[in-house]
Amino acid sequence: MRHPALTLCLCAAASLLAGCDVLGIETAPQIAARKEAEGMAIGSACRHAIRSIEDCFSSNPKAGKAAVFAGWKDMDQYMRDNQIVGMPSEIKPEEAETGDETAAPEAGSAKPHKS
Repeated sequence: MRHPALTLCLCAAASLLAGCDVLGIETAPQIAARKEAEGMAIGSACRHAIRSIEDCFSSNPKAGKAAVFAGWKDMDQYMRDNQIVGMPSEIKPEEAETGDETAAPEAGSAKPHKS
């Protein structure tokens, strides 16, 4: 009597574990592959936006540096092979990102007051 019940329990457990992909549960290799692909995409985007690899690293500290560099290097080669001109991104300076509108203008940039 124990053997059919044990067999039934093992079959049920196997079918539930097979459904993990349907539930969206990621395994460690899947997570690593996703992070690698995201890092390569970040590096490619940085190169296309004519940003240096150092700027790319500093603006994306959580991305893996090896993957970012690989993506940057692959995009660089692709752009050279196909004579593609980069498209600079229009990132505002850090002062503008903080929303500090009351900051004093730089000393040399003040306009003279007309009377």
